[in-house]
Amino acid sequence: MGISERKERDKEDLRKSILNAAREVFLEKGFDQTSIRSIAQRIEYSPTTIYLYFKDKNDIFYALHMDGFNLLNTHMAPLNAVSDPFERLKAMGRIYIRFAEENPDYYDLMFVQKAPMDSLEEEESWMEGKTAFEGLRMTIQECMDSGKLAFTDAEIGAFVIWSTMHGMCSLFDRGRCKILDEKNREHIVELSYEQFVGMLENHRN
Repeated sequence: MGISERKERDKEDLRKSILNAAREVFLEKGFDQTSIRSIAQRIEYSPTTIYLYFKDKNDIFYALHMDGFNLLNTHMAPLNAVSDPFERLKAMGRIYIRFAEENPDYYDLMFVQKAPMDSLEEEESWMEGKTAFEGLRMTIQECMDSGKLAFTDAEIGAFVIWSTMHGMCSLFDRGRCKILDEKNREHIVELSYEQFVGMLENHRN
């Protein structure tokens, strides 16, 4: 390995170390208490070093949120082989719920915290969210074309379904489901999703 290749590898390794440290501190202290200094202390580097890789804290969290989307896309990828769009849609919802339950830190950065979005320039679009939403919109359109959903607009239908799923996951993740009966509480999102799917099936064309 040449000197330039070794330097690039070392830079990439340090960048990964910064992101891993940021994730650890975020999980322990929350977003507000995670600072460039606290991340630097975790990897025993100076804050100045971190600024060589990221412009600010929001930039770090945007990179982490991208990792979350890559992980979610990996889980969603096998669904491309599901030919029935309504069955694909149901499976997408189950994967989304499982991802939110198993990766609450990533989910928070991807869909709740405003900080990653603050890292975008004004003219930039949120490509990670746009790509994920487009996959949902296309599946909704296929369902509409085959008479399996009664929405009149695929984009609006996709937003209705996404916002419903997000609301259920966020309420559970933020501890708001403690108001519910204890016997339902643990699996409330999965149970509610099955009810939601039933409503969609009852309103087919």
